[in-house]
Order: sequence, then structure tokens, then C-alpha cells
Amino acid sequence: MATTTPDTGVRGAPADTGAGAAPMTHRQIMEALSGLLLGMFVAILSSTIVSNALPQIITDLEGTQSAYTWVVTATLLAMTATTPLWGKLADLFSKKLLIQIALAIYVAGSIVAGLSQSTGMLIACRVVQGIGVGGLTALSQIILAAMIAPRERGRYSGYLGAVFAVATVGGPLLGGVITDTDWLGWRWCFYVGVPFAVIALIVLQKTLKLPVVKREVKVDWAGAFFISAAVSLLLIWVTFAGDKYDWVSWQTGVMVAGSVLLGALFVLVESKAAEPIIPLRLFRNRTITLASLASLFVGVAMFAGTVFFSQYFQLARNESPTMSGVLTIPMIAGLFVSSTASGMIITKTGRWKAWLVSGGALAAAGLGLLGTLRYDTAYWHIALFMAVLGLGLGMMMQNLVLCTQNQVAPADLGAASSVVTFFRSLGGAIGVSALGAVMAHRVTDYVKEGMAELGPKAAAAMGQGGSGSAIPDMDKLPAPIRTVMESAYGHGVGDVFLYAAPFALLAFLVTLFIKEVALKSSTVAADGQ
Repeated sequence: MATTTPDTGVRGAPADTGAGAAPMTHRQIMEALSGLLLGMFVAILSSTIVSNALPQIITDLEGTQSAYTWVVTATLLAMTATTPLWGKLADLFSKKLLIQIALAIYVAGSIVAGLSQSTGMLIACRVVQGIGVGGLTALSQIILAAMIAPRERGRYSGYLGAVFAVATVGGPLLGGVITDTDWLGWRWCFYVGVPFAVIALIVLQKTLKLPVVKREVKVDWAGAFFISAAVSLLLIWVTFAGDKYDWVSWQTGVMVAGSVLLGALFVLVESKAAEPIIPLRLFRNRTITLASLASLFVGVAMFAGTVFFSQYFQLARNESPTMSGVLTIPMIAGLFVSSTASGMIITKTGRWKAWLVSGGALAAAGLGLLGTLRYDTAYWHIALFMAVLGLGLGMMMQNLVLCTQNQVAPADLGAASSVVTFFRSLGGAIGVSALGAVMAHRVTDYVKEGMAELGPKAAAAMGQGGSGSAIPDMDKLPAPIRTVMESAYGHGVGDVFLYAAPFALLAFLVTLFIKEVALKSSTVAADGQ
């Protein structure tokens, strides 16, 4: 028979906080939440802080364009592949112990990443960071759900959304400042999150006290292997397609077929596993299925809005790494306002669907408007478009998780939460790789068109840069050629946003079919499980 004990690191699964223990007070929740917020902050920060520092990092480590892509993709790949495993472990073990392990993994990866002497070493460390980040991202949502009833959760989810917003768009700003500061340098982009992670460890140890249920544990390692392998192969294909080989090629056929086969084996294993990583029965619930699908599309839109802005401002408008971060503040503001405001209003009303639908519409509109970007677009237009996108994303990200958590019993809380997070990360990883490849091709085409208009002498003066395959140093280019390059990058990034807009539109359409169920005022499922 199951027994309830305080979550102090003892093996167990989530208990019903509404049944086995008195509900946490607002003060207790905020104390524990402070540790979760710090954990979420360092998790997202590590994914975004390197974006403005990457050109300097790759130059110093003598890396290639392929290495440039993999420094970003490696973390997303590891985070995506391990998220379902973290979620399932949260249903079997102490969530407090797991988030502390995730923080420790992140700290170890960050410290060694800062000491990297080659791009290969850095990419390996980014994989370790990604494993920790996957745990922090999934477990923050799961622990929040274990502490707070769905009806009250919107208010506190808003805080997570706000931190997500600041870390997502503020990371490039901080990375730019660190890179531009001579006595720091890019290595501190990896060190800067370590103190926050250590503080989060201490705060969580002192404040997080969740009841757990001791039970026999059987981890589905075969399922974990097959889903990790399927996702990894898919992302490797997307990353190299159009660069190492054509999109339509035998390599594509082998990798896509291999990913599909591994995915089918995963489904087969999960259908027979006693404790599956992702319980397939969850997808019998229409809300969970639709929320997962919407999260996949939202992930594409979200990461497109964070990865490519830095390239636009630095290459199309010749801004410094620091200023390129400052100029994205309207998106931070939109995310911050919508995530916190929607959370508070949802807590008061118990209704959430209107926010999802409105968020999808705004995200699609924002990306569509950003699709008009050119190198000389007035900044106030860009700021307005970014704010619209930020408002839309802030309304969707946390509330997709919230509506899913409202549909499941406590025993499935971790798995259900991580499913939504998994699909969002998967969408982001695929989006960054595919849209990055699209941008490279579009920039090359626009450079060739611009150079042709300038004539053969200009093309000769440009040399290899005329291909658009390497990132140019704008300050060293003659004025006419510089204008061509800035125009090419401005138009190329605009195309990326235009191609991302349909994914946000699909997310909007999916949310229309999600049936609204009023948020429960208890963490205990209706059947008492």
C-alpha cells in the first residue's frame, strides 16, 4: 500500500496535495516558487545567451559554419529528447530530488563549456547543458502543478511565463553585454548562470516540501532510448539537409525512414510497457492531443522570434551585440504583460480558452507583419510587430500546459506536462534548423541578385562574400556592397518570419477545437485518484 511522506529527496510519485496534506499557503508557495523561477531562468538563459556571442565564439575556437549551427541545435536536441524522460521520472521519483539533479547537471555542463578549447568540446558540453535544461523546463511546470490547484495555477503560471519571457529575449541582451565587455569575454556567457543555479539549489532545499507516495519503480528505459534516437535522427536530418546534402536525396530518405521506424518502435514499446515514458492513453483525451499539436507549432514561432532577431539587428542594421538585445525589448514587454495578466485573470474566472485563441491569432499576425521586414524598415514598425508577437506567445505557452494539467489525474501529471513541453521543444528545434537553412538560401539568392545589379566589378571586389555563405564583417565592406549585404540579410530574415507565420496560424486553428473545461479548484482528480 502506498504511503505519503514529505518530499525531501525520497523516492516516490506525486501525491494529492489536496488530500494527503494541507494546501500550501501563498507565502509557502512564493518561497518555493522563487527556487523554481531561478531554475527556469537559468534553463532558458542557457539556450538564448549565446546567440549574440556565437560569431566571436566560433572565431576564437576556429569553428566552421556547421559548428555555429550545432552549438545552438545541440542544446535543443538534448532538451527535446530528454524532456519526456524527466516527466516520467517525476511520476516515479521525488520531484525535488530530480530538479536538484537537473540543476547539478546544468552547472557541470556550464562550467566545462566555459573552459572549452574547441568547438567539439563546446558542442558536447552544450548537450550536457541541454539534458539539465530539459529537466528544469519540464520539472518546473510539474512541481508548480503539484503545489497548486488548477484554478489558482494561472496566477502562478504567469510568473513562470514572465521569467520565461525575460530569459528568452533578455538572454541575447546579456550575452551581448558580456561579449562586448573586454574584461569578461564570451566564456562568461556560460559561467553567468552558475551562481543562479547554486542559489536555486539552496532555496529549493529549504522551501520545497511536497508530499510523495512511495511505490515500486520501473523506468521504461527502452522507450526513453527509442524516443531519444527518433528525435535525434530527425533533428540531425533537418540540421544538415540543404547544407551537407540536398533536401531531396538518399541521405534524406534514409534519415527520415530511420526516424519513422524508431518512432514506430517507440509506440510499440510504449503500448506494452508497465510504466511508459509517454502513456499513449493520454492521447485519447482530445484536449491533450490538440494542446500537444498546438505546442509543436508554437515552438516554431517562439524560437523563430528569438534566434533570428539578433541576426537581423547585427547584420541588416549593423547594431552591436548589446544593442541588438536592447532593441528586442518590445517582445519581452509583450510576453511579460500577456503572461502575467492572463494568469491573474484566468485565476479569477477559471476560463482559459479565449486566451489561447487570442494568443494564436496575435502570434500569427505578429509573424506575418514581421515578414515585411527589410533592412531599412522603420524601427517603430518593428517594435510594434515584436510586441504583437510577444503578446500572442505569452498568452499561449503556459496556458497550453495549464489546460493539459487540468485534464489528468495526479499520477499522470508529470507525463502529461512534459508531453506538451516536449512538442514545443521539438517544434523549436525543427524550426531553428529548417528556418536557418531557408534563411541561408534566401540570403545567398538576394546577394547574387544585388551583386548582379552592381555589375561584375562589384562582384569581383566582394570575392567569396558574394555567395552569402559566410557571415561578413560589414564594417570592412565598401558602401555599395555593404548595402547589398544588409538588404540581403534584412529581406532574408523577413522571409523567415513569413515562413514561420503559417505555423502560428495552424496553432490558432488547433486551439479553436480545444474544448474548454473550467479549471478545478483542487489538485485531486475528480475520481479521487
